[in-house]
Amino acid sequence: MSIWWSLHLRRDAASVPLARRLLIGTMETAGVDPDVSYDISVALTEACANAVEHGGTARGGHTEAYRVTAYLDGEKCRIEVADSGPGVPSAPAPDIRMARVDAEDGRGLCLIRELADHVHIGARPGRTGTVISFDKILKWKKDPSLLTA
Repeated sequence: MSIWWSLHLRRDAASVPLARRLLIGTMETAGVDPDVSYDISVALTEACANAVEHGGTARGGHTEAYRVTAYLDGEKCRIEVADSGPGVPSAPAPDIRMARVDAEDGRGLCLIRELADHVHIGARPGRTGTVISFDKILKWKKDPSLLTA
């Protein structure tokens, strides 16, 4: 089975749970194991929160949108979150260290790296902004809820 969708979302905190619920619903319908679904949805939540917080502001003070794309193809799920912020440096990213336990933020990229099988953080080719993409190998429920017509 192959499923993909893409959302163009406002950089607003209310957009984060929308993306997460859509992903969870897609994976539940496809029959993905709930534990795998949970891990990838937490990683998506962190990536979206980073886009909302660091994703840039359009001219005139309006918040720009960010894009979330999900691919479920065969045994793998790939998520991409792209924003229009200042981007990441072109040099290789330094090792990301876990934030202090009492820190308000700084854990997102560490969580994504722990929950996903492969993570890539880079600049958008030819544009400003950052793309966080991550993959997770899928496991399936014994009795998927996807019904065929």
